[in-house]
Amino acid sequence: MDVLHFLFGVFGNATALFLFLAPTITFKRIIRSKSTEQFSGIPYVMTLLNCLLSAWYGLPFVSKNNVLVSTINGAGSAIETIYVLIFLIYAPKKEKAKVLGLLTLVITIFTGVALVSLFALHGNARKLFCGCAAAVFSIIMYGSPLSIMRTVIKTKSVEYMPFFLSLFVFLCGTSWFVYGLVGRDPFVAVPNGVGCGLGALQLILYFIYRNNKGEAKKPIPTHSLEIGPGKVHQEKKLVANGSHDEQV
Repeated sequence: MDVLHFLFGVFGNATALFLFLAPTITFKRIIRSKSTEQFSGIPYVMTLLNCLLSAWYGLPFVSKNNVLVSTINGAGSAIETIYVLIFLIYAPKKEKAKVLGLLTLVITIFTGVALVSLFALHGNARKLFCGCAAAVFSIIMYGSPLSIMRTVIKTKSVEYMPFFLSLFVFLCGTSWFVYGLVGRDPFVAVPNGVGCGLGALQLILYFIYRNNKGEAKKPIPTHSLEIGPGKVHQEKKLVANGSHDEQV
């Protein structure tokens, strides 16, 4: 059981890292154009909060045998921090103020959870408090692609739902779901079970509409799909010269 727990944790780390690095294409574009264009920085800030809470939950003094949860979410926290900083450098004043305000709220929430768990709670109470906080934000992140899935059904096109991102959402969610089941940890199993289910739905939709990639007449969506582990988020799409410029 311990070996299985470790193996699924390692596989979960690998698939999650892929999802964390997926937005690098977007940020290369931002750096190259020296502008955030119509992209939103909110998903990256919220993903940062999820990573921070999950990394904290995985620490040995909060929950036992979850170091692999801390390692990948610690890496995710660093990656998302870089994304947020780049966004703040190139964002216009109004968007910059919005993201800075949200970032302040995220830091306040994480600091509050960390301080309360350290000084006011102990043992199972500490694990329950931190686990609930991490699970809630993980479910929110996994649930965020519902609107892009609705767009796929509406337009009968998978143009804005890339196959490999959907596949890795499924693999990542499944890995951590099994990891949580084997480790008897509902705070890992439940949110990632949701991720596994939503990832499976994305793959089913992909195979139903895989032959329709922009062929059908459809409205121009305002969002494209971009992912971060334990967390999937959407990003505003730029439409120029009447054509669709897809971001992954």
